[in-house]
Amino acid sequence: MPWLQVRLAISPEQAETYEDAFLEVGAVSVTFMDAEDQPIFEPELNTTPLWSHTHLLALFEDGTDADSVLAHMELLTGGPLPEHHSEIIADQDWERSWMDNFQPMRFGQRLWIVPSWHAAPEPEAVNLLLDPGLAFGTGTHPTTALCLEWLDGQDLKGCDVLDFGCGSGILAIAALLLGAKQAVGTDIDVQALEASRDNAGRNHIAEALFPLYLPQDLPQTQADVLVANILAGPLVALAPQLSSLVKPGGRLALSGILAEQGEEVAAAYAQDFCLDPIANRDGWVRISGRRR
Repeated sequence: MPWLQVRLAISPEQAETYEDAFLEVGAVSVTFMDAEDQPIFEPELNTTPLWSHTHLLALFEDGTDADSVLAHMELLTGGPLPEHHSEIIADQDWERSWMDNFQPMRFGQRLWIVPSWHAAPEPEAVNLLLDPGLAFGTGTHPTTALCLEWLDGQDLKGCDVLDFGCGSGILAIAALLLGAKQAVGTDIDVQALEASRDNAGRNHIAEALFPLYLPQDLPQTQADVLVANILAGPLVALAPQLSSLVKPGGRLALSGILAEQGEEVAAAYAQDFCLDPIANRDGWVRISGRRR
């Protein structure tokens, strides 16, 4: 079934007014998108910031008259609409479209991330079968790629690994497939823990090898290797805790960090770790090192 889509160029201050008006005239969904590729990083808790130049997209069922919608919008909002455009868009299987675009990816020398519905390009390689579900972490983002490449370059045989903020479980599962003895995962999101559990099963990893915890339940034992792909602010705030969770001589890899935030995060760990040169990819960085 095709849909009528109406696009409005708005400011953040106009968002609530036009969202309410579109829903009032029968929109089945209203979404906002960035009009100028302007990033928003680490918003304040309980806030939903918008871009200074935002596009509002309102979707209507097939057969809705665009001129009638626009006329009613002007009546509801009390004046001419901002710059706008309407079009008919064809229906499609959005899940299938996303699946078709998520292809196997290689990281380092040994490791492949392979969508669970796709054949492995190199069956003899280390292949991690992944279905991210609702959790973050597919390998497509530079921060995840930086961590995966780092793991691929480590000797993990016999190591205990802690994945702090495990998301889809991609880093912990990669570590296990690359030779780690055990990987512990923790995340504040129960859906992430469920996605990690599902992906572990998909890769035939026993539950005992990949125990999962909410942060408040995490055992305070030290790991040989700790990876944390979260955000710069939490990494700085959690530096004492994360440092204490790494054995002396153990290794650390942190990401989720913008290039301009790298020095601040590195400074929070420099006292306890001998740090490697900061690795950079597409404006994001990875900080790694060994516990003193």
